[in-house]
Amino acid sequence: MTATTAPAARTSLRRFWGEAMDWTLHEVTDDQAVLRSAKGVGPYLEFLRTPGVKTVPDRVHIDLLPYPGDGQEAEVARLRALGATDLDLGQGDVPWRCLADPEGHEFCVLAPR
Repeated sequence: MTATTAPAARTSLRRFWGEAMDWTLHEVTDDQAVLRSAKGVGPYLEFLRTPGVKTVPDRVHIDLLPYPGDGQEAEVARLRALGATDLDLGQGDVPWRCLADPEGHEFCVLAPR
């Protein structure tokens, strides 16, 4: 997944998503930052520099599933401590929780399966 960010946002997003996903930084340039599992498997999360700030909802978002045995509320609390904020998208009574990262990118925390 690629998220576009203002230049100043890359550091806060690298920190937030690196800690949220327990991923490591694989590449950093003036124009991008790339995170991936420390095991080197699975998808990458890439942040690209844009000239402005986010003003419209993202076209896609990430859904996070807590580790087996971890509760949804505990995961939401952990992500809030990292800088996430609650987000009301008009979702009503649903089993997932909508949050935004420090730069306003939407994501959801699913209920454990």
